[in-house]
Amino acid sequence: MKKNNYKEEDLVVIAKRENNTKRTYLVVNKLQGKHIPVSPSKALAMFDTLADILKNRYQNEKVLFVGFAETATAIGARVANTFGGIYIQTTREKIPDVDYLFFTESHSHATEQKLVENDIKKWINEVDRIIFVEDEVTTGNTIKKIIDIIKNKYPQNKNKNKIKFAVASLLNGMNDEALNKYKKEDIDLNYLVKTNHEKYIQIVSGISENGEYIVDSVDINNILNPDIIKIPGLINTRRAADTKTYEVACKNLAEKIWTIIQEKNELVQLNSKNILVLGTEECMYPAIFVGAFLEEKGFKVKTHSTTRSPIAASKDEGYPFEKRYQVCSFYDSQRVTFIYNLAKYDQVIIVTDAEVTERNKGLNSLVNSLETMGNQNIMCVNWIK
Repeated sequence: MKKNNYKEEDLVVIAKRENNTKRTYLVVNKLQGKHIPVSPSKALAMFDTLADILKNRYQNEKVLFVGFAETATAIGARVANTFGGIYIQTTREKIPDVDYLFFTESHSHATEQKLVENDIKKWINEVDRIIFVEDEVTTGNTIKKIIDIIKNKYPQNKNKNKIKFAVASLLNGMNDEALNKYKKEDIDLNYLVKTNHEKYIQIVSGISENGEYIVDSVDINNILNPDIIKIPGLINTRRAADTKTYEVACKNLAEKIWTIIQEKNELVQLNSKNILVLGTEECMYPAIFVGAFLEEKGFKVKTHSTTRSPIAASKDEGYPFEKRYQVCSFYDSQRVTFIYNLAKYDQVIIVTDAEVTERNKGLNSLVNSLETMGNQNIMCVNWIK
């Protein structure tokens, strides 16, 4: 079992949300592999530490894991894969031919959340517990909303005991009132680090927004031609998936990418290469998994992903984001997304489950942003069914 030696200063840095009066600050995890470039193996080690806490506590239970979009999709996937069981993530994307459980995340920039009801209905009577996985829990209100919806929707089940609920997060910032509410409801809380949010508002109040803001516009008549490689075998975790099957699929994806890299770099000493593996919005875990696989091959790897989160950029000392790039979404050309702190790498690998063609505005705007930092070897891996 991995010992939990993480402290707040190891994980937490505070950023300023842009135009969000509900919550002015954003708790950013330095090792999560979302907003800040990080070694993928360090991200996975942190996720595994959380998984070990759950294995020790619920080892005799069958669990359905629910990861929250978009920032906790990778955490949820890894925790579920390490523990074993069934995994599904919430989503803000459209999925054909399904029914949803709708709920809201009131403090977020994108408040609507959805969970595929068909899969909850399928598994509710087959598991002992549902564990909701988040990066950071502040009040617990969002998770409580979906728990109440599930309880009301499925008041009975075939098991002798009613379904049990728990929460697993990297960080927990709940105050005493929120903690007591969960205790009364008999909802377990598991986390790596306890935080206190009282100081965070004051921290961001003095932050200047004097960083670089790069807004990319893509001319549809001047489309770039990035290298697009379609690899089959996708398992879409917006629908419930067996974790063993999903882990095998991720490994197959990584092995195919490794083969492609070898073929493209036959005369190059690969082990000296610096590689960036980028995910897209909710598609985080495949990018982190591929990055860790390439680290094992001897590469120097960083990973992070595009996000809907509009975070202020600042040159203030110690602030995590100096440059913000605004790009189109891979999933919806009308949606604004962001990527932070791009740098120059020998190779960039974008891993996405969006349907990608050469005319995808999201791909081209991201490639344009990467090129501003001198990146030339850019490969887009489109993981498809």
